[in-house]
Amino acid sequence: MNTVASASLVPIGVRYMLLSALGFALMAVCVKAVSLQGIPVLEIVAARSLVSLLISYVDVKRKGISMWGERHALLTARGVVGTVALICVYYSVSTLPLAEATILQYLYPLFTALLALIFLNERIQRATALCLLLSITGLIVIVRPEFLFGGTMALPTLSVGAALVGALGSAIAYVFVRRLSQSEDSSVIILYFPLIALPVSLTLIVMQDAFVMPSLSTLVLLLLVGVFTQVGQVGLTKAMQTEEAGKASAYAYVQVIFSMLLGWICFAEIPTLWTWVGGSLIIFGALINLLWKR
Repeated sequence: MNTVASASLVPIGVRYMLLSALGFALMAVCVKAVSLQGIPVLEIVAARSLVSLLISYVDVKRKGISMWGERHALLTARGVVGTVALICVYYSVSTLPLAEATILQYLYPLFTALLALIFLNERIQRATALCLLLSITGLIVIVRPEFLFGGTMALPTLSVGAALVGALGSAIAYVFVRRLSQSEDSSVIILYFPLIALPVSLTLIVMQDAFVMPSLSTLVLLLLVGVFTQVGQVGLTKAMQTEEAGKASAYAYVQVIFSMLLGWICFAEIPTLWTWVGGSLIIFGALINLLWKR
């Protein structure tokens, strides 16, 4: 009885976002494991898209609705932006420690809040402004103070840049999701992502002649990338339909904790002191954004 009562105190949108965070954290583990076995990023994107396309198509048919939706241009734009973001995110995950890649990627709630202000007329509160300041400070700390004193960044510049572009692209895609959720079924919104990502990634693989034949164990990991991504995507889409865009996406910071634990368990990656400090600032900012109601 107490368990049921406690669960009822947690908004349904929050529960969906926590499920999404866990799904994406497990996805990142699989992406990193596959990349360590020599599979190119574009091939991982293609495999993920194929699995998601099959699952999404079955879901749409199960509901007996049209797979094409109503707002074709906006659905396609969501798919294009999401594809670019996905490639950048997978690159950063494959070239950075899992904790750092996740923290940088999950600056996207800040971008989401700003974009929600512009396109959805969702007002940015003082708490969100403070969250923005703390998150920028945390970002600077994570890429290392040496950068401020004339040295070089401790993390690869290209990888950090890819993570930030992925965060921005994710934010834009999520604002699209928020707008589309007013008229489109969540399954159709999810389906359009792999509908765009699969042909784009396959075309780039052919152009670069970058295909690598995976082993059986690698093939299983590629399958899990798609499965866990679908779990994360469904949770995210449901959350964005039940909460304001900026508020819902802020709960995604829980993935940082999941990723730190999984990085330590699966890859023996121990976050540095700077990562702990910077990550704490970012998470603290997110908590302020959530708990400060004025």
